[in-house]
Amino acid sequence: MAAYRRKLLAAGLSCASSFINRSVCSQSRRRLTVLPAVLRKHWMTLSVTGALCAVPFTQKPESLSHEELVRRASSLVTDSTNTFLSQTTLALLDSLTSYVKAINSLVSLHKQYVDSIRKLSPAEEEAVWQVILQQRHGIIQRQKDCQSFESCWMTAINLSEVAAEAAFNAGADQASVSVHAYLQVAQSQVKHAQTLAIEAEKELKDSKAGDSKRLQNTLSTTEEDEDIPDAYLRED
Repeated sequence: MAAYRRKLLAAGLSCASSFINRSVCSQSRRRLTVLPAVLRKHWMTLSVTGALCAVPFTQKPESLSHEELVRRASSLVTDSTNTFLSQTTLALLDSLTSYVKAINSLVSLHKQYVDSIRKLSPAEEEAVWQVILQQRHGIIQRQKDCQSFESCWMTAINLSEVAAEAAFNAGADQASVSVHAYLQVAQSQVKHAQTLAIEAEKELKDSKAGDSKRLQNTLSTTEEDEDIPDAYLRED
């Protein structure tokens, strides 16, 4: 009877391993497109550890030691954190890219508005101004998206660091190295995107497109000031 149970367990493990490996590898291949090719072999290596999910925690295969099971389990954890980090990084990069594009569009639109304000009819000026207001609203919404995804991304960073340390302590050196490689790539890409966002925000501030009001009064005031001698502009 004991021999029959062992055969039954072995058959169950083999079946579960085959199913999980196909599922995990299929998902992993779809996500690899957003990561450098140099990391792909680590991703596929870690994916095969999904078979461990079929092992009940109250039993231990006779051919594996507890140390080996812990090491493989830590590799499975790093595989999951790599997936989480990959997806949150992609989401944050996309949101930052949309944010920068929205800022650049507003700056360009506002510049055209300023240059042509004297040539626009009241109706045309009103139409352009409404578009500017919509662009401002869009920027605010995209900024909120960036903040939300950045929070998720920071959580993924922290989880990856903990997973890398756990894998190293368990003796899963390859899994630990893989996590650190993912971390470096993710942090480098996000840093670059954040730098572009900061530069775009500075350009927006300099253009005053984010807070400028209607220009008719400004233009008329400027024309009046040009006719006043400098001596009368001095403060007492």
